[in-house]
Amino acid sequence: MGHAQRTGTTRHRSALLPPRTGTAARRAPAPSPRPPHPRPRTTRLRRALLSALLTAAIVTPLAGAARPQIPAPPPAILTTPLTPSTLPSAYEANRRNATEAARMAAVHGDAHRAAADRALAAPSRRLLAFDGRGTGQATEVLGDLTHAEHIAVLVPGSDTTLDTYARFHRAASALYTHLTHRTGPAHGPVPRVAVIAWLGYETPATVSTTVTTTTRADEAAPRLRALVRRLRTLAPAGTHLSLLCHSYGSVVCGRAAPGLDADDIALVGSPGTGADSVAALHTRARVWAARGSDDWVADVPHVRAGLFGTTVGFGTDPVSTAFGARVFDAADADHSGYFTPGSASLANLARITLDHPREVTRG
Repeated sequence: MGHAQRTGTTRHRSALLPPRTGTAARRAPAPSPRPPHPRPRTTRLRRALLSALLTAAIVTPLAGAARPQIPAPPPAILTTPLTPSTLPSAYEANRRNATEAARMAAVHGDAHRAAADRALAAPSRRLLAFDGRGTGQATEVLGDLTHAEHIAVLVPGSDTTLDTYARFHRAASALYTHLTHRTGPAHGPVPRVAVIAWLGYETPATVSTTVTTTTRADEAAPRLRALVRRLRTLAPAGTHLSLLCHSYGSVVCGRAAPGLDADDIALVGSPGTGADSVAALHTRARVWAARGSDDWVADVPHVRAGLFGTTVGFGTDPVSTAFGARVFDAADADHSGYFTPGSASLANLARITLDHPREVTRG
């Protein structure tokens, strides 16, 4: 949600009134000195949040206008219905589309976007969907979706675009590697798993007005539901499906939750979901939540308030008792560290993905 610096000073109300004159002024008792009290933490944070919103309302549109739109072809049109047997041809069509997007970005002079598109066009990548226009969207499959017994869908937060996709891919790859490299007799055979990196919506910028409202999440929710429905048709019947939702992505999962055919929903680094409790999500899924001790999102006020004709904030803290989620251990993870190899949070997210709730270490 960005860090805003407060400017100006707070003045006593009497400084805004004209000075008293005459007898009344002479007789007015001098105000008794009061020891300075530090402003409560929540008040400071709310002021910082409002300051960030006002700054973003001015700065973000100007910053966005400064960068020309990157040209790209429209998404590939699949000529046959998407089924397990047609998945390879769908992957190939989307890779060709990414190759063309890379060429167009290079001609446009955007080497960074061209490199990002080119990486996604590599023969080893499995793109369920790709759209190189604007900030870009992509849905990538790690593993064999058609034989997966367990599927994890990663839902990213703010500032995730094709330009920053490599970072998101590293998180998905770290989880996939952890899931497929479980060794020792206690773990049994390597499970058949697939990890879906879903950049299927336009994420908000961290410093912007959109990151403090559910607007982008409301737009994304139907797309996430559609993805889950599609995965259910491509994977074997009875496959265990989990949503792993990071930061603003947890708002997306919260808005998509009613009627969503998921078995588990894990919220990490969450500012809130827009719902006051697990019950208010109206989902049959088990709902988990975790926050690392070094995550700055703990300082975000868990409030909802009317501001500028919209609702700002996402309500109850997902790791609070009042929310009612199953809180699990994330140790000292910072906001970007929940998928760090070797971390407690990654291990627990893997256990949730594999439907081993009793092995999840609680927070």
